[in-house]
Amino acid sequence: MLLNIAAYHFVPVDDADALAVRLRASAEAADLRGTVLVAEEGLNLFLAGSEDAIGAFLAELRADPRFAGLAVKASYSRAQPFARLKVKRKREIVTFRREDSAPLSRRAPAVTPERLAQWLDQGHDDAGRQVVLLDTRNREEVGYGSFAGALTLPIDNFVDLPEALAPHREALAEATVVSFCTGGIRCEKAALWLRDDGMDNLLQLEGGILGYFERVGGAHYEGRCFVFDERVALDPELRPLVDAAA
Repeated sequence: MLLNIAAYHFVPVDDADALAVRLRASAEAADLRGTVLVAEEGLNLFLAGSEDAIGAFLAELRADPRFAGLAVKASYSRAQPFARLKVKRKREIVTFRREDSAPLSRRAPAVTPERLAQWLDQGHDDAGRQVVLLDTRNREEVGYGSFAGALTLPIDNFVDLPEALAPHREALAEATVVSFCTGGIRCEKAALWLRDDGMDNLLQLEGGILGYFERVGGAHYEGRCFVFDERVALDPELRPLVDAAA
């Protein structure tokens, strides 16, 4: 079995070019495949390899104090879901194209998977307010599954989210809105920017759908979660839809 990991960390990186070179060397030495994105705002990675190799790579990465708190979501597959290793130096580790949206010194308030599941079970949040789930992913991803009753938007690119959400904001004003995405990274930017834009009733789901699957399972979720590799999508037990070696 191969270990698949997804992780991101927002932190100022003043040596992004050198970090990208170092991470490429470490990943190649460990025979890892996947994608590593490096920017001045942080790191975003999706990698697969043997458990020992992934462990060694993460230990080396976390030895850098900037990434000591890197949180990782893990799943397993029989087949290698990535064709090769790609390490890219980017302007953003997730493209949003809004100034001051990276959570480098602050982040939007979050709700844990356990608390969200409780709210959905009882039909309201702790203050008795309606809970509306906001899917920040694109229409292709949503097609594989989403939370039951979630507000989904007809977007093809994450950068289009604010404009697509605008017609709904007045109707959502009295609700507690919880944004979610695959692993949480898009909501780190979207929730922070939208709150700064006046949507102060918006929270983000800690760890995204994959974190919810890991800690809660499939309660209130319908279908699978699309992932950006050859597994295509994962079910609530983190099993791949496609696993060629199975």
